[in-house]
Amino acid sequence: MTVHNYKLTVTWSGNRGTGTSGYRDYERSHVISADGKPSIPGSSDPAFRGDATRWNPEELLLASASACHKLWYLHLCADAGIVVTAYEDHAQGTMNGDRFERIVLRPRVTIAAGDRALAMRLHHQAHAQCYIAKSVNFPIDCEPSIE
Repeated sequence: MTVHNYKLTVTWSGNRGTGTSGYRDYERSHVISADGKPSIPGSSDPAFRGDATRWNPEELLLASASACHKLWYLHLCADAGIVVTAYEDHAQGTMNGDRFERIVLRPRVTIAAGDRALAMRLHHQAHAQCYIAKSVNFPIDCEPSIE
């Protein structure tokens, strides 16, 4: 098995001058950065005093699950001779208290060539290959449609 290592930096940018002197005295803002890539502005969810204009960890986890599924799906389609011309996922995640309870992926896929039934089945294979889905302890369901 090949080991892959990833590196990034998360820099807190929310010190208003008094640090964490009180729960309401600091911003949850941070910047996610890595060499050669655009920075991602982050914060906590607004429910936790975060900035709604910045990405929060919950959204990034949802985005990671969706993107991982998409990347595997496109790879499997290419190998199977299915020509995908569009892919859009309206993913949704649900937290209950302090834990994710479920993610539902809803990819809408347009194909120009290939077996439609196989294109549907490949979503199951993509899910089985997705390292995010294999790494979490809650269900990630997929409700795809093919056009």
